Amino acid sequence: MSTNQELKSDALMEQMKQHLSSDAGKQLTKKINLVYQINIAPKKLGFNEVVYTVDLKKGEVTKGPYEGGKPDATFSFKDDDFVKVALGKMNPQIAFMRGAMKIKGSLSAAQKFTPDIFPKPSKM
Repeated sequence: MSTNQELKSDALMEQMKQHLSSDAGKQLTKKINLVYQINIAPKKLGFNEVVYTVDLKKGEVTKGPYEGGKPDATFSFKDDDFVKVALGKMNPQIAFMRGAMKIKGSLSAAQKFTPDIFPKPSKM
């Protein structure tokens, strides 16, 4: 079974890496100062997940689990749902209530996880 399928989220995470190295991204890291781990599954939560660490203390996005201890909050999404939340097409609270997003860790940290932390997609 290959886990190398392209996720729509991969492109978003790539944009986020660039965003965090910009001035706006640096302000964001100062403001939030938390570490999120995001598990993204192609189709079904818990299967073939691709793990990203969004470190808003250092301003980095890396592929793989967080290695500096425990992340402040861990989110699990299906690829499509993550994209909807990141693009602001689905409210994170609604995603959580519908079971489209699962959260482990600090709820106060999780509440700071909003579409605002993601770069606005460039207009096609």
